[in-house]
Amino acid sequence: MPHSHHLRLDRRSVLRAGAIAGLAFATSAASRRALAQGAPLKIGIIGSGHIGSTVGSLWVKSGHPVMFSSRHPEELASLVQGLGSLAKAGTVAEAIEFGDVVFIAVPYGAYPQIGKDYGSKLTGKVVLDAGNAVAARDGGDLTAEAKEEGIGVTSAKYLPGARIVRAFNSMGYKFFASEANRSGARMAIPMAGDDKDALTTASTLVHDAGFDPVVIGPLARAKDFQQGAPLYGLQLTAAEMRQKADALK
Repeated sequence: MPHSHHLRLDRRSVLRAGAIAGLAFATSAASRRALAQGAPLKIGIIGSGHIGSTVGSLWVKSGHPVMFSSRHPEELASLVQGLGSLAKAGTVAEAIEFGDVVFIAVPYGAYPQIGKDYGSKLTGKVVLDAGNAVAARDGGDLTAEAKEEGIGVTSAKYLPGARIVRAFNSMGYKFFASEANRSGARMAIPMAGDDKDALTTASTLVHDAGFDPVVIGPLARAKDFQQGAPLYGLQLTAAEMRQKADALK
């Protein structure tokens, strides 16, 4: 059976069984049809370091076209050549234009500048946000803001208009590489967002990368799995993740 057919069956069963954290979302008819049929989504990646290249590679291998971006796209030649025809390299602006979905995986200190430079281009886009605020790297003020306000709310402040879903921030890239599509129960990826259609799209992409999506709640609840929080760094199944998340309500 062709890989693409497996992808369609897997995705359809995920949506039918309500594996998106047991939540029923009112997606548009066109969106539901595209997701159920396994239509590939074009993904633009801002930041092609460890997280961006690892998760982006998983999406390419599952059949999604991906454009990896950098201030120096030529430095990504070996990455995209190794992944085949579905992988491309470009500038940040080109990746945003290319993507049906944008994945941000850069140091958190860059978010205010990304918002200034590309905020209008990101308006209305589904944006998967994998950044973590680290004081030594990103500055004490921004890190304190993310801790006090919650990192999801802070991201929304600097990227207004983007349909943000927090995902892929809860552990290091090595776990994404080693645990994707593992045998037995999949590893859960906690997620949070305010836009239901964006959560549905993001959940499908988490599944296609080889993990089980678990929607913790609205964007404000992203604080529960930001760095240092109770759900951060946990290699759990979806059922285990939901149980721990429910205990925090």
